[in-house]
Amino acid sequence: MIKLNSIIYNVGILGEFTVTKRENIRNIAIIAHVDHGKTTLVDAMLRQSGIFRENEQVAERVMDSNDLERERGITILAKNTSLMYKDIKINIIDTPGHADFGGEVERGLEMADGVLLLVDAFEGCMPQTRFVLSKALALDLKPIIVVNKVDRPNARPYEVVDEVLDLFIDLGATEEQIDTPVIFASGRDGWATAEYNPEQPNTDLRDLFELIATAIPCPDCDDDGPFQMLVSNIDYDEYTGRIAVGKIQRGSVKTGMPLVLLKSDGKKLSGRAVKLYTFDGLKKETVEVASAGDMVAISGITDINIGDTLCDISAPEPLPFTKIDEPVLSMTFSVNDSPFAGRDGKFVTSRHLRDRLFRELDSNISLRVSETDTTEAFVVSGRGELHLSVLIENMRREGYEFQVSNPVVIYKEIDGVKCEPIERLTVDIPEEFTGTIMDGIIARRGEMVNMAPAAQGYTRLEFLIPSRGLIGYRSEMLTATRGTGIINSILEGYEPYKGDITARTRGTLIAWENGTSITYGLFNAQERGTLFIGAGVEVYEGMIVGECSRLEDITVNVCKRKHATNTRASGSDDALKLVPPKDLSLEQCLDFIADDELLEVTPNHLRMRKRILKTDLRAKAKARA
Repeated sequence: MIKLNSIIYNVGILGEFTVTKRENIRNIAIIAHVDHGKTTLVDAMLRQSGIFRENEQVAERVMDSNDLERERGITILAKNTSLMYKDIKINIIDTPGHADFGGEVERGLEMADGVLLLVDAFEGCMPQTRFVLSKALALDLKPIIVVNKVDRPNARPYEVVDEVLDLFIDLGATEEQIDTPVIFASGRDGWATAEYNPEQPNTDLRDLFELIATAIPCPDCDDDGPFQMLVSNIDYDEYTGRIAVGKIQRGSVKTGMPLVLLKSDGKKLSGRAVKLYTFDGLKKETVEVASAGDMVAISGITDINIGDTLCDISAPEPLPFTKIDEPVLSMTFSVNDSPFAGRDGKFVTSRHLRDRLFRELDSNISLRVSETDTTEAFVVSGRGELHLSVLIENMRREGYEFQVSNPVVIYKEIDGVKCEPIERLTVDIPEEFTGTIMDGIIARRGEMVNMAPAAQGYTRLEFLIPSRGLIGYRSEMLTATRGTGIINSILEGYEPYKGDITARTRGTLIAWENGTSITYGLFNAQERGTLFIGAGVEVYEGMIVGECSRLEDITVNVCKRKHATNTRASGSDDALKLVPPKDLSLEQCLDFIADDELLEVTPNHLRMRKRILKTDLRAKAKARA
């Protein structure tokens, strides 16, 4: 392996500065719709580049290092890695595919000079494909189209290429951007080829590496100018603290070098580069000096955030940061005040909750947190339900106990008109469910804009629908299609308010008293609807224990015992049979709760409840309303 700083660069002149081409570096971001194979392809690239030892045990999707990422099979955080191909160092940013984590994509693209646009050879262009490509084209990054999963059944690689090129045109790409190379790949099997032949697929990723080396531009750098770097990511180490990650735009930095930190709000702070790292595979390698074009991590500066600029003290000049799209949903996080408060959590006070939420802002750039007129509650805004639910799940795993309201959309006033966020919704469903799904979406104020065959026996429907119309719809759609439907959406823009939407078509079953659920009480309650709990579960008055079969809330006594008598009738002692309870996930709970309900979140439990727990007080409030 060669030392990066020992290369002789080609030199040109740009303005008054000498610009060097770092011929031995390529900085690329991998972008795609969710589940199109980004992380799997990075796995194969790392393995074939010799990053791992021959006998080293490596997990699948090695870049998904977060527990939640592994459990859900999705990428949540953008991550950096690197590999060597011949004498070229390829720095890779693996980005999420979900629209809710679009902020991670946007800041990841800040460090790249080119992108690999992955598109599934069966699904083709999806909503997030449009979003990530539009961001890459706006930054004038050089794209390479990678048609992935060409070996899957019903793959249509050449049709997909035409779809992608049509998307380039729709997004207003230049002729140079449209004239982009195409390569066909199977990330799972670790091969890529420029000329796809199903009978003779390639055996490795050599064609992809060559294309990156020849088609992706090397970074244009000003080696001689004063040091300047935009902070695009924040890492953390329990020994060294916060670590700033970014691509050096100008000059070079050395260990121990004094720096000035330019905050995004205009403040200036002094600091020092205590330690300097570059990325080597999955590890960070300590170095003494790094130059323009390198992706580096710098520790030693405490009060640093994404979007700040690190500079040489002689030239404190801030760099612009890409505007991150605004949140569309908000929820209220508040201190848990249920009868079971404080049983599970380590962090239960408003001070704990406030500190944790504002600390999340340091790295979660799409999130917004604002205080309310009470110290017990905070309004948290994000890009979608998944974005907020991942924060909730992380907090409960860290030992936090709190309660959250149902998600509501954030309205805007545009030219004096109340406007709401509109999503472009794509649904792939078997043909026999087309009518059912269309009726369901139109009832939620959706407008169909396209309908086309997707694959054998499947239809693809496209709608424009208010974001609030999608709250709770995903589980409804899966039930209607018997689990065979695929649903995706992305923010399209804002339009005037579309009118009221019936949020929930069924009411709730509410516990009558504090106690432990009994089989006898549950047996009587299950006739009223679907239960969420089984026998032996502690409940409290006002806790939601099931879904009513009608559009009304009914109070049930799930703790009721059978009265003992002196007589025994034939069959009275037969075992009571309970229907298995419906176990709701965190996202399903958030979808289910209404405006007058809350979700109690603890490390061990998720409990839905009414805001007003007492039955008589709830009845009085309803009468007043």
